[in-house]
Amino acid sequence: MFLDRVKESRVIASIKEPRQLEEFVETDIKAAFLLLGNLTVIKRYVDFLKSHNRDVFLHIEKIPGISYDREGLKFIARHVQPTGIVTTKSSLVTAAKKEGLIVIQRLFLIDSDALKNGLESAEQVQPDFLELMPGVVPHLIDHVKKKTDIPIITGGLIQNRRQMEKAIERGATAVSTGRTHLWKPLVEVTQ
Repeated sequence: MFLDRVKESRVIASIKEPRQLEEFVETDIKAAFLLLGNLTVIKRYVDFLKSHNRDVFLHIEKIPGISYDREGLKFIARHVQPTGIVTTKSSLVTAAKKEGLIVIQRLFLIDSDALKNGLESAEQVQPDFLELMPGVVPHLIDHVKKKTDIPIITGGLIQNRRQMEKAIERGATAVSTGRTHLWKPLVEVTQ
């Protein structure tokens, strides 16, 4: 199960360049967000990572050639077969869950209204996880945890290991990062 596996390392790799695929499978991290590819290569990327026993999440809005609707999600679930998706769009959460995908909904914490509206939306559509961005605001994790039971991932603008540790200490389940030098487990950090 994804939640158990991600708790083993507390880190999710955000893969933004093809060369990072090989680098990722050499780590002890078991989950990745794919923020690259297109319709012609994405299945190959997913199959490669799954062949290395990794959980793979497609950031649906970052993959050209796939429509952001029910038919696009059916194609992803049935043909590409990732573990799940990452999306900023509430309208995709329910449809993706109906297709058996784990859904991580990204919330950008740009102001109080964005946070309030994002949490209201999440409570309605019930994603499996929330990803709070940017990840350098760990004090907001406490606030969000008081408002919802949805597990929290945080990421974005993470520069160093201490920022990651602070997010875990404040209650995040995991931290996502595209910085390859940070693709090391945080197992020694406890909530």
